[in-house]
Amino acid sequence: MSGAVLSRTAQIARLNDRARQAMGLACVAVATEGFRALPLSDQSRVRELVEAFDAFTPENNPYGERDFGAIYQDSDGRWTTTRPAKPVETVFWKIDAYDRDLRFGSEDPANPAVTRRVLTIMLASEY
Repeated sequence: MSGAVLSRTAQIARLNDRARQAMGLACVAVATEGFRALPLSDQSRVRELVEAFDAFTPENNPYGERDFGAIYQDSDGRWTTTRPAKPVETVFWKIDAYDRDLRFGSEDPANPAVTRRVLTIMLASEY
């Protein structure tokens, strides 16, 4: 891979990290109906874990852009970024890059001047 490709990927990853860490400020944040049906305390905990998410692996981050992750609820009701043997619930989050009007995909996700990010939090069953 060339240095330019790595630099572009690193820039996209940095912008995605910023979007996650400042939901609603550095991105448009949305949640699906299923996620919003969870108890408010669970929604809050999941959002905290999304903001601090650093459990990236080659499986959930194949392109290095840090735009997807999963949060799991274990049998004791605790939320974690580590997949338990039998998760009670799984929540996905993903970041998509759109043009400034949110009508089309961004022509350059590495350029914040032409890109708006949308972070969606959803139950895995809604994906």
